Amino acid sequence: MLSGSLTATMKAVVFDEGSSWSLEQISIPVPGRGEVLLRPIRVGVCGTDEHLLHGGFIAKFPLIPGHEIVAEVAAYGDGTTGPAVGSEVVVDPTVFCGDCPSCKRGQPGYCASFGSLGCDRSGGFADYMIASASKIFPTGGLHPDIAVLTEPTACALHGVDVLALKPASDVLIFGAGPTGLILAQLLRMAGAARVTVAAPTASKLAVALKQGANHAVQIDRANPDAAAEELRRIAPEGFDAVIEATGSTSVLELGLSLTRNGGTVLVYGLAGENALAVVKPYEVFSRELTIKGSFAQANCIGRALFALQSGQISTAGIVTSVVNLDQFQTALDNLHDSEQIKSVVIPTRP
Repeated sequence: MLSGSLTATMKAVVFDEGSSWSLEQISIPVPGRGEVLLRPIRVGVCGTDEHLLHGGFIAKFPLIPGHEIVAEVAAYGDGTTGPAVGSEVVVDPTVFCGDCPSCKRGQPGYCASFGSLGCDRSGGFADYMIASASKIFPTGGLHPDIAVLTEPTACALHGVDVLALKPASDVLIFGAGPTGLILAQLLRMAGAARVTVAAPTASKLAVALKQGANHAVQIDRANPDAAAEELRRIAPEGFDAVIEATGSTSVLELGLSLTRNGGTVLVYGLAGENALAVVKPYEVFSRELTIKGSFAQANCIGRALFALQSGQISTAGIVTSVVNLDQFQTALDNLHDSEQIKSVVIPTRP
């Protein structure tokens, strides 16, 4: 059973083994001590959701997905307080044990029992959901259409933290999806003097340019190497930092070749768990390249929310489709529509 019982029921998207999903009527969950009952009002659809549908990442079935959550506070468990009932909040979906060696070292992102709402426990594609009361953040009046990008912004912030960019760096980002577009803006805030975005879709590149990218280079999905000449013209000595935000191993291989000697490659996109890329150890050795990974945000939600509240991160043009729970398949299909950037689900229309 996915949740506790009440006489009332709710609609929820449920992933099952075998890459199948259904819209089910299940009992509304009951918050326990330290928990809050939330009514999701905006939930972003992410490529990770599709990986989870097919059993990837940390999926545990049956699963209510949805980890990019804006919600309204509905009720608290016994002895629990927080923002007033009716308040709009964003949810930090991550779950850490607090007791493993990594948590005790102050590195919860490496928690031995790492979990996430919507990934290995019930998330936001439902009329109601449960979260820890310590993991909700009042939006402060930020419009839900912007606030729904808080979790992707938090993940991008973590990536920027991992990259540790030097001031006046020349940066290349592969990918103009939601996080690629947000990363491009955050990297300018973090010290990049020039940002180039490379992606297959002209309309997405246009959004990147409107949001402050210096160059936009269209690449062929089937042959990303064809764009190498133009990218090398922009940075003849290579880029100080290259961010692979597509999950493509061929793009990662290209990115290594476009990195300046002594530069850094950040693996940000989620590739399949068994996907392989060709990396020549001698090249890493002789050119003193650094390869870093960015897995998931840890305690970055508050900073991300502030970045959006401040207006320093533009979200214009990122959300391109809004659907309800009954149209969830459309949101999944949009992940493969090159003209779509971000789909958002409204579980229960306000």
